[in-house]
Amino acid sequence: MLIGILVAAATAAAPSAARSEAQILVEVDSGRVLAGDNAAYPWHPASVTKLMTLYVTLRALKEGRIKTDTPFRVSANALAQSPTKMGFKVGTVVTVDNAIKMMMVKSANDMAVLLAEGVAGSVDAFAAEMNANARRLGMVQSNFVNPNGLPADEQTVSARDLAILARALIREFPEYDDYWHLPGIKFGRRVIRNYNKLLDLYPGADGMKTGFICASGFNLVATATRNGRRLIAVVLGAPSASVRTYHAARLLEQGFNSNWMTPSPGTVDQLVPVNAAPPDLREETCGPHRKRPAAEDEEVSFNDSDGNSPLASMLQNLRSPNPKPSQLLGQQVSLAPPVDVFVGMVKPGSAAAAAAQEDQIEQPKGKGKKGKLAKKKGAKGTDTASQDASETPTPPAARAKPHRAKSATASSSDGTAAAGTTAAAKPKAKKATVAAAPSDDSGAAASKSKPRPAKTAAPAGAANAISAPAKPASAQQ
Repeated sequence: MLIGILVAAATAAAPSAARSEAQILVEVDSGRVLAGDNAAYPWHPASVTKLMTLYVTLRALKEGRIKTDTPFRVSANALAQSPTKMGFKVGTVVTVDNAIKMMMVKSANDMAVLLAEGVAGSVDAFAAEMNANARRLGMVQSNFVNPNGLPADEQTVSARDLAILARALIREFPEYDDYWHLPGIKFGRRVIRNYNKLLDLYPGADGMKTGFICASGFNLVATATRNGRRLIAVVLGAPSASVRTYHAARLLEQGFNSNWMTPSPGTVDQLVPVNAAPPDLREETCGPHRKRPAAEDEEVSFNDSDGNSPLASMLQNLRSPNPKPSQLLGQQVSLAPPVDVFVGMVKPGSAAAAAAQEDQIEQPKGKGKKGKLAKKKGAKGTDTASQDASETPTPPAARAKPHRAKSATASSSDGTAAAGTTAAAKPKAKKATVAAAPSDDSGAAASKSKPRPAKTAAPAGAANAISAPAKPASAQQ
């Protein structure tokens, strides 16, 4: 049966401290809901926002407003975005295709703004397009004020709405399916792996996007295909990257083991929205009880021999016979190599030319290139420096009703401030443990969290575009 079918009207039950996640499992072809929990409860999206940014960009491609090789220039506003980001200098040329790949794999906040400004002329105008498309798709609980998911009280979605969006991406843009299941990207000498670890660990996984901010917890929209049947799993508010990965895999496995006779409350668009404020999980996700700072790039671990693993307590909830986490997720899936990305209009023709492209990354004041690269590069040259979006916690602001989109504000007019650099590497947790609160953007401590949601589910061309490609510089060949 569907988990927690408790809502018959658009009014929330009393919040319960027993749950702080929202989940839904949907069949792509039919739109049938196969499982759910708090699926119609409002939530902060974090970087899964970028799925709507991708949707609006792909519609612009389909309508002929832009092309995949249309060049956009990095603005001061794009450079000023908080990490994670590529950190390219103001004026750097990036094509639509490369910007999408960087946004979807690295969750680059600056590339989301570059696409927004390139497609619609400004962040405000792009947010208006995001909201117009959300309304057209029936995403009635969604409101967007920025294209990257950086913390904003007015930015809301629900598991229901994200499943609708994921289904629309798959059905409307099959020719661009590769964008949401890239295993990684390679820029210069840097290899950046996708944060969606289901692509590495779950056979049949083929998309889509992760997200994390303290207020939302760890979010994931995931898709997988088995025997010609494609499912969408949405997990919002998980306490760690490992738990969100495992919960999504568990949902998918449940769906693939079901059949057409499995009871369903109907299709995803028939779920009745819950009228409530989104939960604030800052204390739970980033509070002082954590042993390590919460981060999107924390290691995903499924060590069965570890009795302290957060996954161990979940095993009894799986169907019999109970698969171990290592059986469900532990086998590495064979993946294609990372996809090359570059700046400028022409792909570099040599390793030296590709490495020279790193000169387009804005350097922090007083730091040399070598020092920055040493921080950015982990084992075997893999970029381990970024945590997802957003994903520097922000102080709580007074919660307000949705209003018109607010554009992101650049920290300096020339874009040369330290904000133009990517974050330094954070140590990875060896296991999926929950961990010490990072301070918020202003250095203030995380605020007391709001009540968590009740366990519910519902039944039944632009300013920075370049008109003509300029001759690429030597570093961009």
